Amino acid sequence: MTVQGRVLVAGTAQGPLLRLAEPISFWGGVDPASGRITQPRHPDHQRCISGQVLALPGNIGSSSSSAILLELMYNNRAPLALLLAEPDAILALGVVVAREMGYGTIPVIHCDVSSLPGGGEVQIDAHGGISPG
Repeated sequence: MTVQGRVLVAGTAQGPLLRLAEPISFWGGVDPASGRITQPRHPDHQRCISGQVLALPGNIGSSSSSAILLELMYNNRAPLALLLAEPDAILALGVVVAREMGYGTIPVIHCDVSSLPGGGEVQIDAHGGISPG
């Protein structure tokens, strides 16, 4: 089964899927040095987003989220890709700035995250297709 998303930042990725149970605030909710979720009341508290294809049911927060994502990319602790239930220009901006500063890039895809499997490997193609990996 392939889920088709809309590409916000182009790229490909393959890796384990981490679908968060609730929206998160990157600012104050994710440690940019470790990639761990630090928001104490979040159901995925202490899970690490690094090296995961991260599916977000939503994002809470301000423009500071792009700075945290930029730091994650600088520290090589970023997710492999972002799959967003709602388009988020702030998170996409963090990825674009990281790319421009030479910290690499990751795909950012707007898609129906509720239709994604609960885990396992997924593969993202250059056109926003998400399939089991």
